[in-house]
Parts: sequence; C-alpha cells; structure tokens
Amino acid sequence: MRVSGWGRTSWAEVTEVPIVAGVPTAWPRAGVPRGLGRSYGDAAQIDGGAVLVPSAPVPEPSWRGAGTVRVHAGTSIDELLRWSVPQGWFVPVSPGTRFVTVGGAIAADVHGKNHHRDGSFCAHVRRMRVATPGEGTVVARPGDDVFRATAGGMGLTGVVLDADVRMLRIATSWMAVGTRRVDGIDDMLACLAEADGRNRYSVAWIDLLARGASLGRGVVSAGDHATVADLDAARRADPLAYAPRVRAGVPDAVPGFVLNRPVGRAFNEAWFRRAPRRRDGELVGIAPFFHPLDALRDWNRLYGRRGFLQHQFVLPDGREGTLRHVVERLADGGAPGMLGVLKRFGPAGEGLLSFPRTGWTLAADLADGPEARALLDSLDEMVVQAGGRTYLAKDARMRPRHLPSMYPKLTEWRRIADRLDPDRRLTSDLDRRLGLRGSHRGR
Repeated sequence: MRVSGWGRTSWAEVTEVPIVAGVPTAWPRAGVPRGLGRSYGDAAQIDGGAVLVPSAPVPEPSWRGAGTVRVHAGTSIDELLRWSVPQGWFVPVSPGTRFVTVGGAIAADVHGKNHHRDGSFCAHVRRMRVATPGEGTVVARPGDDVFRATAGGMGLTGVVLDADVRMLRIATSWMAVGTRRVDGIDDMLACLAEADGRNRYSVAWIDLLARGASLGRGVVSAGDHATVADLDAARRADPLAYAPRVRAGVPDAVPGFVLNRPVGRAFNEAWFRRAPRRRDGELVGIAPFFHPLDALRDWNRLYGRRGFLQHQFVLPDGREGTLRHVVERLADGGAPGMLGVLKRFGPAGEGLLSFPRTGWTLAADLADGPEARALLDSLDEMVVQAGGRTYLAKDARMRPRHLPSMYPKLTEWRRIADRLDPDRRLTSDLDRRLGLRGSHRGR
C-alpha cells in the first residue's frame, strides 16, 4: 500500500504487519507503528518496509480506579471521547485533532491548549505496556527508562499496546470561552500571557501574512469547561450530550494554485474582521473548540497534490525578539500559507525526545515547494541559535545537523532505544532522514 503523512509531501510503499493479541505477528526487518496517519511528515512510514497496525476489533476502554482509564493503543481520541464524555470525563490533553490513536499520542507526546497548566499527554499516563523487539513486552511507568524513551520516542522504541490514562472530570460537554481580537504581536503576547493565568485552555490564531503595524495580529481564544450553572435550560436537559459530526470532505482533485498568497490574505482578513473585539462567556461545544478542522473531512487536500508543510517550533522565554523576527520572515516570504497558531508551553515533561518546553510555540502551514523549504531552513537556523527546537511529529524536511542541538538528550535516548531494539528493526523515513537512531551501520 502507498501511504504518506497528513501533509502529503512524501509517500512510501509499505506492507502491513498486524498486531494480534498484543504483539506483532512478526517483527519486520524494517518497520514502524502506524495509527491513523495524522503525523504531518514521514514519522509513521518507511519506504520499502512495513507499518505495524492494530488488528480489529479494538477492546473498549475500562476504568481502573477513580478517574483512570485503561485504553488500547489503537483506540482513537475520538472513540475515547465518545465513550468518556457522556460519563463526565474528558481526556487530560487533546491535540488539535481527535483522529489520532492513543498510541500515536504517546509516541508524539502530544500537547494541547492547556500545556501551560497540565503539561503534555504523557504527563497523565500512569502505566503503559510496550512490545519491544529486544526485551519482549515491558510494563513502563513514569520515571523508568522505557517510559522516558517511549514518551515522544516517535514509535522507535517499541509498539505501545495499552495505557492507563488519568482523565479529567467535567460536568458538561460545553466550554465557556472568551475571545479577544488583537492588532499586533505585542498585544498578542500580552493577551496570551494574561489568558494563561486565568484559563485552563488558551490558543491564538495569528495572521502570518499581515505586515507593518498589523504584524502578528490575530484572535485569542481562552476557556474552561462550563459548569451546569453556565448552561441554559435547554442545554441543562442533557449537559453531557456529545455527538460530533463530520461534514462532507474535500475532493482529491483540488488544484494546487487555489491556496495562493492573495487567497490567503483575503481569508485571513475575513477571519480577523469577523472576530469580536471582546466577548466573554460564549458557550462552545467541545468539538468546535478543540477540534475545529475535524468538521471538514480530508481538509489537508485543500493544498492540492503537492501537499503542505506544517512547521512547529518552540522558543524559550526571553526569545520574544526571535519570535517576532520569525513572524516577519513568514509574512515577507514567498510561500503561500493559511494557518498560524500560537500558544504558551509550560515546563518540559520527562520524555527524552518530547517536544514541549517552557516558552512560546508557533505552528504554521505552508504549501510545499522550494520557496517554502528554503524559508523553513532559514527559520531552523534562527530557532537553533535561540535554543529552541522543531516538532518531530510534524517535521518533513529538517536538516539532520540540527537534531543534537534541538534535542540535547538524544544520546541517552539512543542508548535506551538500542537496548530495546538492538537490531534496529524499528525505523522510519523520519529516522533515516534525520539519523535519529544514529548510524545504521549498513542496515
């Protein structure tokens, strides 16, 4: 079968190896676990190799004590939410799409709009089982080597089989949301910092095509889970109702020229103007607040057959000047882009290759092409010099020379990965492109 990441920039011919009764039917010579294929780049594929996939049916989640659920790694966040929300529980951390598996959430140590308060996904994993080529099935818990290497390890230490996840108690399936429209990057940073001190969840849409006095303008959304008292009488009748729907999808024949810079500017202008200057207490459903793009099936096809690059980096506190410079370069660059998202991160977790660290993180979508890749190469240099890093789960083109600087615990991670997989059967196009496991010694 032919697969790619969500950005559709690189493709691989792979075979499938099912995971049955907790272990792969056979460890391939070269393979990588693959869930729903929502990593943007080449992390869940290996050209000429195999992808390890969970076999159906996937067991239903089960409670393992107060607020802790045991969930199969092949269960999607969507499936978990449909099961847990009507019972009054929410996932502790949700990425921007609910169509990722729990195993993928662990492998990428995904983050959400609440990292400044609650950390990343693996901060809420109390236990996991990992099938490894070298040591068989291992039970990993926070603090041990297998846990630290697997959390954010991009599927290269083993196959996560199931996990015990501490969930978040909620009273309703609604969010109480405040919105602020801000005119420039200084106001944007101040508004986000203020929201982080007030709300559990915060995020900003940022116009990456605006220049001059409007540089970095955008819309900040911040909120918390609504209480029953926040609801009107109609909503109180079923406060935990949850049944998100997906609208018609995008066809696979969208011309690549549709999303050019003029179209992007017009879209961003309309999005900015339709937002209120200030609004508080708006009730928004869980799905549109956390997963707005999931409402449109196959939205990644909007960029045409050439695909797109989603570039995400984090800069430490005190590097706001570098962030401003990056936003200027994106606004002045020749690559068309539509979406920019800015958030605050809290302290780093224990995953050796986990992406988040305290500071500012910006994600930008750019249509793929030589101009976009050259621009992002130059931004990588700025990020490295400022002590930041890019997100491996979204990367499709980073230069391998930056890896050790961005991920200073790489050597320790390699030592553990080689113990769990001494023959280096677990590999991916991301691994081979960046040399994550180090030299493959002719393998």
